[in-house]
Formats: sequence, structure tokens, C-alpha cells
Amino acid sequence: MTARAADRARYDRAAARLDAPLAIVDLDAFDANADDLVRRAAGKPVRVASKSVRCRALLERVLAKEGFAGVMSFTLAESLWLARSGFEDVLLAYPSADRVGFAELTADPKLAAAVTVMADDPAQLDLIDAAREGGRETVRVCVEWDTSLRLLGGRVRVGALRSPLHSPGQVADLAKAVARRPGFRLVGIMAYEGHVAGVGDAVAGRPLRSRAIRLMQSAARRELAERRAAVVRAVREVAPDLEFVNGGGTGSVQHTAAEDAVTEIAAGSGLYVPRLFDDYTSFRGRPAALFAQPVVRRPGVGTVTVLGGGYPASGAAGADRLPQPYLPEGLRYDSREGPGEVQTPLLGPPADDLLIGDKVWFRHAKAGELCERFDTLHLVEGDRVTAAVPTYRGEGRTFL
Repeated sequence: MTARAADRARYDRAAARLDAPLAIVDLDAFDANADDLVRRAAGKPVRVASKSVRCRALLERVLAKEGFAGVMSFTLAESLWLARSGFEDVLLAYPSADRVGFAELTADPKLAAAVTVMADDPAQLDLIDAAREGGRETVRVCVEWDTSLRLLGGRVRVGALRSPLHSPGQVADLAKAVARRPGFRLVGIMAYEGHVAGVGDAVAGRPLRSRAIRLMQSAARRELAERRAAVVRAVREVAPDLEFVNGGGTGSVQHTAAEDAVTEIAAGSGLYVPRLFDDYTSFRGRPAALFAQPVVRRPGVGTVTVLGGGYPASGAAGADRLPQPYLPEGLRYDSREGPGEVQTPLLGPPADDLLIGDKVWFRHAKAGELCERFDTLHLVEGDRVTAAVPTYRGEGRTFL
């Protein structure tokens, strides 16, 4: 029996009394992935990206482990909710225009102490001030800067379109604007190198593309390490008591941790290890989060149909954004239909061994987005479900 076949047998036994659709997290794999993130971070704390987990119980589980500290959130409303729930260090990874949320933040000492907001433009500070409604609490600010690799005099740009701040001087100028402004305190700087941390460098069947990605990423890491060190020096001249310098992502943990200028690493997808993280040479994780759909039809030889399953991931549309039929191994989509809103035909020899009511196990392309489809995560240990915990959705929280 292959390892994947053994996993299928375990999951089928664990979920035998549960009706699909359902979602599970294999805690043995989850914990092993967490340990691997800590190992790769080499002594620097890992801040957990909540968008890749979207379950309070699992955020609490990983933060209880040595080597993890703090949450990186994705909306202001989520940040305030987490802070009210007892999370004491929440870094909002994206600028916000939530005026109601900023009014709450600036009026509550507990929230203001727990939540750090993101900025890359003075206009964002103006919006916060305009939203205060009398709230006088000092707002903790982190400045984000752009990590993109620029070639040929800037005519070629590789990297996500995020912050407009690219040079050390630009970052320092905004740092000065924050430091001089009443009601704000500069506590950190952040940079997300998505073109290194979020792009697989071993794409199956694409050796030339994979080599090109590895060459790009090698050049990007060298350039970024030099520029990040210069950015940190420039900002520390403005704010010598800076609390943290955040960087990285699941795909670049060990490379970012090796930079002296970085004090903490951000990661989250590496806990669940969705299918987009199969294409990396820098690490190998264990798939921990899966969902099951029930077989409801057998249209013909070599074909079954499962209920639902059309859960595409965000990003540029393409086949790599679709869930992966994972267990039993050897199933594939019908190219004319793909995964559907209410039903999904699956083709391949394993289909002939599946009966009405059997489960087909899938992996989502991305991590936390799976939780937008399910209210509950069933936690599996060995071949037993030992707990069921709500996702954000299960707690009535759909932040985006």
C-alpha cells in the first residue's frame, strides 16, 4: 500500500460516520509542518498568517508551540475580533479603509495595544485620523515596502503590486512622517517577497520554466537582502526602538531567516500545505487540510460524479487554481466540465471501484480559502476524528 493509499484508508475510517461534503485537518501532518517551519526559521519567531488558517482553534494550537509568536491578519475587522478574543499581538498585513473599525481601535486601549496597522502612504494615516470620532489612543503602525526585482533600468518588474515604497529613502521618508505625527507610533516594517516565497520553482513538466524561476529567485534574494539591510538601517535612524522587521513567506522561510536585518518570519500556508506548494525545491510539507465530496452518480465505465466541488482559488485564473482530486489516486476532471458548482464528474480507473456514497478526497489549491466553504474542520489523529472546531465561517465571520 502506498503512503497516499494508507492516508485514504485512515481518512475513510476516521470519517466513516460523517456525511460529505466535509473538511478535515490531519493534526499529525499539521504539527509536523509547524515543526518544519520552526526548523527553517532557525531561531527567529514565526508570525502566523491567519488568512491561511481561518480557524481560531488552530491558530491557538500553533501559537502554543515554541517558535511561533503573533498573528498576521488580513482585515481590520478580523484584527479587532482576534484582539477581543485574547490574541495580544496582531499585525494587520494590508492597509484598510474601514472607518468604523478605526473608530473602535482608537477608542479602546486594549485594542490599540494589541493591533498594529499597515501603511505605505500618508493618505492612509489621514483616513485613520478622520475616522477617530474622538478616539485618542495611539495607533501602532508598520510600514510596508516593495520587494519587487527591477531589471533593465526598471523597465522589467518581477513581484507583486503592493507598496509604492521601493528605495530605502522612500521608506525612511514615510517612517519620518509616521514618527512625527501625533497619535501614531512606528513599531515595525514589513516586506513580502511573493515572487520568492509564493512561486514554486519546480513546476511539473516545465523544466525550462522551473530553471528560469530558480535563476530569477536567486537574483531576487541577493538584491533583496542588500536592499532590506539598507532599508532597515535607514528606518532605524528614524526609529531606533523599532520592535520588529517582518519578512518571508512559506516558500522562503530559511532564506529570509538568514538575513540579519529580519527579526521575524511570516508564514501560514505551510501549515496546511495546499497543492500550490507542491512545486518547491526549498521544502517538502505534508498535506494536512483536505475536503471530501460524496459520490452521487456513476454515469458510465471509468466515471463517477461527486456532489459540488467547484472551489477555485483566488489569483489569475488557470488550471493550477482548481482543487486537486487527491484520493483515491488517479482521478482527473473531465476537460469539458471541470469542477462544478453542484456536481463534478471524475474520470479514471479508480472510478470503477467507487460506490454511491463513497468519499473522494480533494486538496484545495490554496490554504485558508478552503475554510470559506466549510463551517467545521474535523480534526483527525491517526484514524479517528478527535474534535470538530469551527472555521471563521462557522463562527459567522466572513471578513472578505
